[in-house]
Amino acid sequence: MVDYSKWKDIEISDDEDDTHPNIDTPSLFRWRHQARVERMEEQRREHEEHERKKAETLQKLKSTKEQLAKLENEQSADLTGLKKVLQDLEEEQKKIQDKENEMKKKEKLTPWNVDTIGQDGFAKTVINKRTARKDDDSGLSDEEKEKKIKEFVKENEKALKQFGMLRKYDDSKKYLQENPQLVCENTANYLVIWCINLEIEEKHDLMEHVAHQCICMQYILELSKQLDVDPRACVGSFFSHIQNAEIEYKNSFDDELRAFKERIRKRAAEKIADALKEAEEEEKMARIGPGNLDPVEVFESLPAPLKVCFETQSHSLLQETLAAMPQNEAVYHMKRCIDSGLWVPDAKSKELIDGETSAENVEETPKPE
Repeated sequence: MVDYSKWKDIEISDDEDDTHPNIDTPSLFRWRHQARVERMEEQRREHEEHERKKAETLQKLKSTKEQLAKLENEQSADLTGLKKVLQDLEEEQKKIQDKENEMKKKEKLTPWNVDTIGQDGFAKTVINKRTARKDDDSGLSDEEKEKKIKEFVKENEKALKQFGMLRKYDDSKKYLQENPQLVCENTANYLVIWCINLEIEEKHDLMEHVAHQCICMQYILELSKQLDVDPRACVGSFFSHIQNAEIEYKNSFDDELRAFKERIRKRAAEKIADALKEAEEEEKMARIGPGNLDPVEVFESLPAPLKVCFETQSHSLLQETLAAMPQNEAVYHMKRCIDSGLWVPDAKSKELIDGETSAENVEETPKPE
């Protein structure tokens, strides 16, 4: 009868494509595959060391027994020390046997993967497509998701901020295991927004601190998607991997962290630019004159002599300047100034605009710029 139980736990491939946009996919695949290969290599070395030690102990045990049997025929021989050595070797053999039983049990429980499935079991193989991992929010509307996120932040904001301030891997691991509700997509989203706000506030060092925690969370979530398990089950595995990884893979993590911080800086700069643009638009709308013209733009378009009139607010200079200008040009600029609110219109200025009087008769007071 075929034993199907060994097929129920098989490690998935390292090169699946569905990864978080903030995760460097090739680096993650290399990191996961290398971690598995290193784990298998460590098991192989452990097995070889065990076999070497087992053979060495058996050889010593055999030699000691032969020597003891030979000396037992000699009445004058002192066998106390040799018997003690034999007793120690027998105890060592028992430990080796216990270790071997433990290794066999561990090997039986180890999931198979593409590197350990070496032979065909049947002439025909049918592989069922693995059911996609479903998120808890998959059936919710955008409004429901937004409401759920707000509730999550309200209930956990203190814990979220405390996690964001941690730095040591052991502290982060312990904190997430004590607060498993934080191991979710909402935490990663909160940390991203927090990083952007910190950068906008020019708290650059604190932003980089929180960014490290954000990338840790995103890697945990990514591993859970790749393995199709609850993210909380990946906390211990992630921190063990990142702490024991070789320098090359720690550098890959650091590269992803640097890229993430650069994206945060870029996004913060965009939000600052948008805010400034919005503020400028609001300021412009607030100063728009009765004729829907911007007084700043109108002032910049005035001829230099008229600008001097507004800057000095001289009535006489204004009258002289308007009198020296062609009437149609004077009317044009005066109308724009009235429409923008630079000039407060009165009866005489209206007559000038209507062409019923000359510029010399205008006694208009320029409005301060």
